[in-house]
Amino acid sequence: MQITDVRVRKVAKEGKLKAVVSITIDDEFVVHDIKVIEGEKGLFIAMPSKKAMDGEYRDIAHPINSGTREKIQSTILGRYEEALEKEPEEEVQEA
Repeated sequence: MQITDVRVRKVAKEGKLKAVVSITIDDEFVVHDIKVIEGEKGLFIAMPSKKAMDGEYRDIAHPINSGTREKIQSTILGRYEEALEKEPEEEVQEA
C-alpha cells in the first residue's frame, strides 16, 4: 500500500483540531475527513467517524494494524508540517 496523495485543509488556529486531510491510496482509493488533532502528547490523527445511536463515535474507515496506522499518521503529519512551513511564504506573496 502506497499513499500516493495527501491533501491538507488547515482549519482555524484556535482549538485542538488543526487540519482535515484526505489521502489517496495506490492512486485508486480515497479516504476523506481524517483529522489532525493536537493532544497533550503532540499531534495525532483521528480517522473519519460518525456518531452511533448510543452517542459513541465509531470509525468509518481505519487501518487494521498498528504498522499501517503509523505509516498513515507519519505521512499525514509530515505533509501537515510542510503545509505549516509554506504558510508564511503564501501570506507574503498575497500582500
